[in-house]
Amino acid sequence: MNQPPMLRIQVPASTANLGPGFDSLGIALGLYLTIEAALSERWEVIIDCEELHGLPSDETNYIVRMAQKAAAFYGAAMPPCQLKVKSDIPLARGLGSSASAIIAGIELANTFCCLELDKEEKLRFAALEEGHPDNVGAALYGGLAVGIQREEGAEVVSLPVVGVEAIVTIPAFELKTEKSRSVLPDKLAFGQAISASAASNTLVAAICAGNWALAGSMMEKDQFHEPYREELMPYFAEVRKIARASGAYGTAVSGAGPTIITLANIEAAPVICQALKEAFPDMTVQHVPLVNHGSLVQAGK
Repeated sequence: MNQPPMLRIQVPASTANLGPGFDSLGIALGLYLTIEAALSERWEVIIDCEELHGLPSDETNYIVRMAQKAAAFYGAAMPPCQLKVKSDIPLARGLGSSASAIIAGIELANTFCCLELDKEEKLRFAALEEGHPDNVGAALYGGLAVGIQREEGAEVVSLPVVGVEAIVTIPAFELKTEKSRSVLPDKLAFGQAISASAASNTLVAAICAGNWALAGSMMEKDQFHEPYREELMPYFAEVRKIARASGAYGTAVSGAGPTIITLANIEAAPVICQALKEAFPDMTVQHVPLVNHGSLVQAGK
């Protein structure tokens, strides 16, 4: 057992769907969950940021539970640790906070249980736990994660993204995924499903080709979820209108919401960010880079 005395884990946030890529597309964002971990006689979670204030400080903490569950999934027992945790990722806002915690738990188990998992094995557990591979795929691999969830496991293709940045408009309220999913229809008409999947296909192809103007247009052609979720986010249309007028490529609901994500080129991003700050003073508007790396694990002293 060759365990480091201290471990530093950094997991990026993620946005999912990008409009029509429902439950199948995710992009890693430059906001991070950071954990410093060391073996201990008992579990202790030290929260070092306002974002996570009030979360459990013992083994009922979600990150601890994910570490224990991941270890058990691969036939090991997770030893207790002291965790110092801080995060830039808002909770229950559609920016992959749960996915980052799942990946962090896997990385803890992988190191302290000496599992030697590759990324495909890590993805297997993460996608089963999350229920879809978009956020966890982006948090694990970085860049654009294109994935599918099947009974036998998840498949993800990771692609780099360049020449574009994000602006996130974050309301002050939380929106649980369960509530956001409850407004979705049980089925779509055949023709509507064809049109919706065509938009998703074209979105991925446009990103691969570096045609962000077309990608942004396709982001705004969703028929899978946004038309049904708009009632939960009445500000969405106005954010999209202002962003478009300020030079954005495209705007979509981030994950299950309530955050709205806008993609733009590097020159336009600060202009859009300022316009949205002025229009929505009660919301948090941030200019955030897209990142092509997933979780990072470093042994410390």
